[in-house]
Amino acid sequence: MIKPTLLIFVVSVIVVFIFGMFVGSTSLSINEQKSIYIDSEKQSLSNQLETETINIEKFTSFQDESQIAQKRSELINFLWHTEQLPIDLPNLVETNFTDSRFDDLQNLRKIEKLSIFMKDGFHSYPYIFLPETSNGKLILYHQGHSGGFVNGKQIIQAFLNSGFSVAAFSMPLIGLNNQPTVQIENFGPIQFFKHNQLILLDSDEFSSMNYFFTPINITLNHLIENYSFDEYHMVGISGGGWASTVYPAIDTRISKSFSVAGSLPLSLRNTIGDVGDYEQYNKKFYSILNYFELYIMSSYGQDREFTQIFNKYDPCCFAGNISENYYDSINDFVSNLSSGNFNIIFDDTHSEHKISDFTIDLIIKKLS
Repeated sequence: MIKPTLLIFVVSVIVVFIFGMFVGSTSLSINEQKSIYIDSEKQSLSNQLETETINIEKFTSFQDESQIAQKRSELINFLWHTEQLPIDLPNLVETNFTDSRFDDLQNLRKIEKLSIFMKDGFHSYPYIFLPETSNGKLILYHQGHSGGFVNGKQIIQAFLNSGFSVAAFSMPLIGLNNQPTVQIENFGPIQFFKHNQLILLDSDEFSSMNYFFTPINITLNHLIENYSFDEYHMVGISGGGWASTVYPAIDTRISKSFSVAGSLPLSLRNTIGDVGDYEQYNKKFYSILNYFELYIMSSYGQDREFTQIFNKYDPCCFAGNISENYYDSINDFVSNLSSGNFNIIFDDTHSEHKISDFTIDLIIKKLS
């Protein structure tokens, strides 16, 4: 029989040992933890690359360039029930608008705030940042699900520093955009605060996908009506990267577009984080055309180019380099068209869900 004093001693040693292991494991520096994460992520991502190279000819209905224009018309009709892009203008324009969150921006001449009122009480409030010294080009900058475009203030500043004007957008229901309550038959009043709820508003006469693209279209109409920029480009992160994939496929007024951590074809989304909100897999929308076709349409045209940028160690979504499996196929397809360019770039300079300094510099160089 073990004596009580010996038993107490043994238990104490075990407790001290377990506590020491716990302290040691939790005292890792942030950099050490990040290193462990990156190493495990590399192993996980290397497993994904077993997917075979994709021949996108199996997944596209495009036989010639006229069919690209036809698909664009189908998308416009689906979103707006019109034959051509709408020519609507903002409901309200506030020039010389003041927002204290942006008071410290450099090379800023003024801010314009646009008010755009849509069906069922949905409102959108893009800002236009106009620089003191301009290069004559404008970038449509689209923030993702993480918050309003104030989260992209550093990016807006970088573009202003290089002389670009910036039109900044938040996704529906996010940032300054409202979260309306809508009376729905058989359900009653429902407050909308999440994109997956938008399907409740869909009908044969209306698609809630409209809310994602109407603010961009109206803002671009306003810019063309009131300014004389030489070029219009588009940049977005996450959900904004998705918008920067789809909208240039719809509107050829966009020259070069950059989607950062924005999308993968649905068949290559191998993790929960990659699935996204309902706008990323809306069946009616993607039955018109799939992601491979969207990439081609955003790439195609005179002086047009579409670039996908993936954060290789992104903790949110679309990490790794699985997109290599379709790069050659889409690049070859676009190269055989009369004009257009398609690119994929991997950013391995960090392990965050963001537009990095590396990517900002790359975009500015490409647009300068």
